[in-house]
Amino acid sequence: MEYDAVIGLEVHVQLNTQSKIFCSCSTQFGAQANTQVCPVCLGLPGVLPVLNKEVLRKAIQAGLSLNCKIAAYSKFDRKNYFYPDLPKAYQISQYDKPICYDGFIEIATSEGIKKIGITRLHMEEDAGKNIHSEDSDYKVSYVDFNRTGVPLIEIVSEPDINTPDEAYQYLQNLRSILKYIEVSDCNMEEGSLRCDVNVSLKPKGSTTFGQKVEIKNLNSFRSVKLALEYEIERQKKMLLQNEKIVQETRLWDADRNITFSMRSKEEAHDYRYFPEPDLPPIEISQEFIEQLKKELPELPHQKRIRFMQQYGLPEYDAQVLTSTRQLASYYEAVVADGAQPKKASNWIMSEVLAKIDDPETIDSFIVKPKDLAILLKRIDDATISGKIAKTVFEEMLETGKNPDTIINEKGLRQVTDTGAIESIIDEVIKNNPKSVEDYKNGKDKALKFLIGQVMKESKGKANPQMVNDILIKKLSN
Repeated sequence: MEYDAVIGLEVHVQLNTQSKIFCSCSTQFGAQANTQVCPVCLGLPGVLPVLNKEVLRKAIQAGLSLNCKIAAYSKFDRKNYFYPDLPKAYQISQYDKPICYDGFIEIATSEGIKKIGITRLHMEEDAGKNIHSEDSDYKVSYVDFNRTGVPLIEIVSEPDINTPDEAYQYLQNLRSILKYIEVSDCNMEEGSLRCDVNVSLKPKGSTTFGQKVEIKNLNSFRSVKLALEYEIERQKKMLLQNEKIVQETRLWDADRNITFSMRSKEEAHDYRYFPEPDLPPIEISQEFIEQLKKELPELPHQKRIRFMQQYGLPEYDAQVLTSTRQLASYYEAVVADGAQPKKASNWIMSEVLAKIDDPETIDSFIVKPKDLAILLKRIDDATISGKIAKTVFEEMLETGKNPDTIINEKGLRQVTDTGAIESIIDEVIKNNPKSVEDYKNGKDKALKFLIGQVMKESKGKANPQMVNDILIKKLSN
């Protein structure tokens, strides 16, 4: 029996507003515990929440970027459940009237472009954070309410994902889009992006879904991929042995690379939703939506297509260069300063990215776009060779000087004087008679050796093409 996996993802994304969703408390990460709270986010009696307009703007812009429809009318609801880090014993969320719905993200598969549907995108408030003592003799838990009320959008996919690789790519594309439009930093280590997975198996070709299992505690995209790979195999083995898959929530153990049961969910959880009485419904005009649409930047897939068309780049180059908004801007600045598009692409992907840990930090890179452009132009105008350019680049990294200054100070200008090059070649031919004879006997390696000797004698400054042409001419005579 063969099985198909059916995967759905629920992604919670913290919006990068300066204040919380229903009060003016700061959202800054890393503050001392319980210092960024007030009666509103603590849910004390007699207070009223007020919607942060910037949260609404960012949620709608996220929805537009994910090809969602924007609801002209939506509302908030109370999602009732008790947990120590939820001070009101309910969460203000959106239930049946989300702000955005019916969207999609495109991913690349071996069979072509695939659309992964997005069921809904809604706004809600985050909960606090439980902190558990690691002292075995003093078992106690604390609650930090700083995160309570931080604005979230929850993005729920359709069950259109069928492999762990597709889930991984969906998440990568989702994060890239959200970072491009600057609604979140999507930092999983700080909890700005969190993901839960639902997965079930069904017989190949069947239209009936199997019993789904939820997986939590996934703190990286790699963990999502590994957890899905493990869980699909676990369920497959159980089905082949006629064992029943139970509806449950499982956790991912990254140390052992396994999922394990957290709690059974035999019955769907009843959150007793009802409309939030303290917040009015939200009515959105088409004019407001159009305004937000105009404010959106060029999205990753749009920029990738433009790079291929405008600069003649291969798809791979365009994919790498548009992976972050900052890297794409750096590349375009280099080209705008006169560098050849393909050469700029090659140097950024090979030399520049090798020197930085994160492409998002390239704005602070010591080699500025105009200086990299000058360096590449000096290769094109034969001032220096490609090999010498790498030496100059290393000096730029160490000193921050521009390439022309380094070339002049170090005396690195390429030798293009025919007489000077001929003189060096004559000396090399005289001192390497065996290699000359080997070349005349058809051994190609001998020519490479002789060229290497000429470059060595010129300290790498002789024009390589001139060396090649003059040397072959002299050897042929």
